[in-house]
Amino acid sequence: MTTQASSPYLPGSLQGHFLFSMPHLDDPSFAQSLIYICEHNESGAMGIVINHPTEMHLDELLQLLELKHHDDHSSIVVYSGGPVQNDRGFILHGPTLTKWDSSYVISDQTTLTTSTDILQAISESHGPEDFLVALGYAGWSAGQLEQELSDNVWLSCPANLDIMFRTPAEERLKAAAATMGINLNLLTSQSGHA
Repeated sequence: MTTQASSPYLPGSLQGHFLFSMPHLDDPSFAQSLIYICEHNESGAMGIVINHPTEMHLDELLQLLELKHHDDHSSIVVYSGGPVQNDRGFILHGPTLTKWDSSYVISDQTTLTTSTDILQAISESHGPEDFLVALGYAGWSAGQLEQELSDNVWLSCPANLDIMFRTPAEERLKAAAATMGINLNLLTSQSGHA
């Protein structure tokens, strides 16, 4: 059974946006984080951290899942997507003609897939052109993200697919901030606390 879900894009929703941490955020799971928000509605929010690479590469993940792989994927890193369900895989990717077993359409440019059929396709070089593989996700209960935004823990901006898929991981946070004209090096840990 194919699951193609999507949620209504609510006014004020940050779905399809980047969320980046302010310098004073010292939570080890989220310090220096750039998160792509996959869902944001009255029930809460869910996103994938896209700039915290793990030591694992895609080849290793494919072996663990006992998926055959014909090409060398040792240069593709797996990301730590967040502290929730960090034993579960999430693949952020661009649009494809293929209908995967379990996908959630975020926008007309991005989809989140959690089924292994997409990994099998990637391993055989007929998956999506742009993709990011992560273990785990970041989640917020109803109203929690809004409160953290008002507490100046995060800033948000529209997502940029070049940053997400084609910018080196260590440059993504600064690149996202730069789209808003912000130089993170000039922000202090006291930012937002007048």
